This record gives sequence, C-alpha cells and structure tokens, in this order.
Amino acid sequence: MESVILNVQGMSCGHCVKAVEESVGELEGINQVIVKLDEAKVEVTFNESQLSIDKIKETIEDQGYDVE
Repeated sequence: MESVILNVQGMSCGHCVKAVEESVGELEGINQVIVKLDEAKVEVTFNESQLSIDKIKETIEDQGYDVE
C-alpha cells in the first residue's frame, strides 16, 4: 500500500468532503480516503499496482476541485 497527501482547493463544506470521499473511495485499489477540510488536504491509501496517483487526481478534479 502507498499513501499520498494531496492539496485540494475548492472544498468548503461537508458536501465537498462527501463528494471526494465517495468518488475516490469507489476506485478499485483504494484502501482509505481521509478528507481534512480545514487543511485543504486529502490523504489516500491505495494499492499502487491497481491504481495511479494521476487517476486519483483526475477523479477529484472531476468532482470540481483543483488538485495542486
């Protein structure tokens, strides 16, 4: 398992947290998704043989947020 912390801009409420957690959580290979709204960060633990960081970023951006 690999863990990564992404800086995500545009999240402002509980709905944002839920949207990111659910969309990323549905990806194959995800072990855990933790959104830290007050820090504008998303911590993701995933199986790097099943999923790339780029796919995780793309999924978050598809929800309307910017990944730095």
